[in-house]
Amino acid sequence: MTLNEWLAGNTVAAQLTQLNEDNLHHNDVLGFATRTQVIDILKSLRSLILPGIFERQPVNRTRLNAVMATQLCSTAMQLCDLIHGVLRHTCEDENDADCLCRAERLTIRILEGLPAIRSLLGDDIEAAFEGDPAAKSSEEIMLSYPSLEAMSIFRIAHHIYTCGVPILPRIMTEYAHRNTGIDIHPGATIGRRFFIDHGTGVVIGETCTIGNNVKLYQGVTLGAKSFPLDENGNPIKGIKRHPDIEDNVVIYAGATILGGDTRIGHDSVIGGNVWLTHSAPPYSTVFNAQPSPVIKPMEG
Repeated sequence: MTLNEWLAGNTVAAQLTQLNEDNLHHNDVLGFATRTQVIDILKSLRSLILPGIFERQPVNRTRLNAVMATQLCSTAMQLCDLIHGVLRHTCEDENDADCLCRAERLTIRILEGLPAIRSLLGDDIEAAFEGDPAAKSSEEIMLSYPSLEAMSIFRIAHHIYTCGVPILPRIMTEYAHRNTGIDIHPGATIGRRFFIDHGTGVVIGETCTIGNNVKLYQGVTLGAKSFPLDENGNPIKGIKRHPDIEDNVVIYAGATILGGDTRIGHDSVIGGNVWLTHSAPPYSTVFNAQPSPVIKPMEG
């Protein structure tokens, strides 16, 4: 059988159509939003917050106000359309006009929160500059540091998450995860002046709270100990599962801190590769026993 003969008689397309139609029937949101649309909106929001960082061309500072005003109008319309589409499957008891009004109110709330996000990111940039002796300028941090890339996305996604918009925030933070290796759930709460040095392999869970002036290194996990199950054996959702990190804490590379009842007190230092499933009081220093390496001279 030739390829053309197979294409003329196969039923694969029909089978896939049926399967996808069934899927769309049960998950209406897939019919109104694509991953690409969400990432495009994310890029527009980041351009409003940090103009000139994520564009293909530098921004002309003399025309910054006009550029920002135009960008805001365009982003607002696209964001509202996207939220309206995503909300439709939750608006079953409302007519479409009421659903659209909800989308418009959410869009306004999200856009009005952008200045506060920019302020938070300014503190994050400052913390990175002060916390990394290799940093030469704020511009270097904004243009090249994975921490700023991940946090600019997280802070937008978290704001949208707290507004109650489904789906979109998780797509955004998974985009940051793909780009940086830093996995932060949009439901996490992170204070001011947060910095992740190097960054790859960091995981921060949904119910984690992090205070102000906290610094993490690569490979840190702030995760759950286990997942309580319901009577059907399924994980129970909506409960506290991840640790709390208070102000002025440093957590070094490879440390793992687990559990919703685990709290790291303020002004503590958690050493590299530490495994913690219980709390540490303020001003703690937690470290593993120093191994005894064997150093042998090379035979020559």
